[in-house]
Amino acid sequence: MPNEASGERPGETPVASSAERHHLAAERKNHRYVWWYLAYFLFGIHIVAFVMIYAISHAK
Repeated sequence: MPNEASGERPGETPVASSAERHHLAAERKNHRYVWWYLAYFLFGIHIVAFVMIYAISHAK
């Protein structure tokens, strides 16, 4: 039964306010940046590890 006091109907999602939509978009963008920073960090660690392995294996 619909809640007539709040104007909600079953099966309908409430419309988000403009501020909430902006916040969700910013959060999604920040989340994407975190994954990119993590990817670059892990890539950099591997480069450093390969250079160290090369240096140790070629040391006299």
